[in-house]
Amino acid sequence: MKIYVIDNGGQWTHKEWKVLRGLGVESEILDNDVDFLNIKDSDGWVLSGGAPSITNEIPKLGKISEILDNSDVPVFGICIGAQFMALHFNGEVRKAPYPEFGKTMAQFFDQGSIFRDVPDNIIVWENHNDEIVSLNDEFVTCARSKNCHVQAFYSKRRPFFGVQFHPEVENTQMGKEMFKSFLEYCKR
Repeated sequence: MKIYVIDNGGQWTHKEWKVLRGLGVESEILDNDVDFLNIKDSDGWVLSGGAPSITNEIPKLGKISEILDNSDVPVFGICIGAQFMALHFNGEVRKAPYPEFGKTMAQFFDQGSIFRDVPDNIIVWENHNDEIVSLNDEFVTCARSKNCHVQAFYSKRRPFFGVQFHPEVENTQMGKEMFKSFLEYCKR
């Protein structure tokens, strides 16, 4: 199995790669301006977090839209990767009135898809200035926090998943389990 991690300039992109490698998966970090046609041999994609603000620096996110439009394998968007996915599919993303940094309690009210083993409340690690405000009808919101109403979501039609928080860091409870569940979708 081969999973590509698309680097959006996140400080923890290497940790996403490390979690995947630790789970026995062949993985490689690629710049987000990579041409999809040259790397479509993937069994799954992780869209990393990143430093750009999606509300005013979207050109820094390269060719992620090509992956979302052309991929027939699972995609896991993390932080700005999830924000881009929401925005690409006609959701709304804006500057957060209360940016989140550090530990936050996420409340799961839908444990579908890769979130099936996640308890109702977990501690997650946040690092974002922008937030997803709404998703289109293709997506199901399944978690929120005190200041962010879309902490996690999945698609009803495609194996696309997103989280606002960072499951790759040790401070997030159940993060490794989310990656394991994602890999199960990649094996199908």
